[in-house]
Amino acid sequence: MTVSEATKKEIVKLISTELEKCCPPMVIKTRSEQGMQLMGNKEVVYGSKKELVPGMWFVGVVANKTMVSFHFFPMYYNEKTFIPLIPNSIKLLKGKTCFNYTKTEQVDIKELQALLKKGMEVWQKMGYMK
Repeated sequence: MTVSEATKKEIVKLISTELEKCCPPMVIKTRSEQGMQLMGNKEVVYGSKKELVPGMWFVGVVANKTMVSFHFFPMYYNEKTFIPLIPNSIKLLKGKTCFNYTKTEQVDIKELQALLKKGMEVWQKMGYMK
């Protein structure tokens, strides 16, 4: 199924609008018509090399060739915490943290808001936010 550029832009816009509501405390890492990324607002030690990073990556939305992907990193740590919040969106989950959208009506704003709210609580608890 081919997704028009206009549809991809609208999906990115819908999701980005909700992501912007997380700032502050989240920090916008990148933002464009093609997508957006957020990260935590606190320097943390990360990775096997224990390097100091400016903030732990939180979420990202990006328009790809055939769809729009929404990556929700907190789900990687504890999927069971988030699954009950997304009964309609669960069918869009590919892998552990990536949701793939091809239609604007697939974006369930209430579920997205619940996911982001719970994710920010998890990031706070894990020490990734001030």
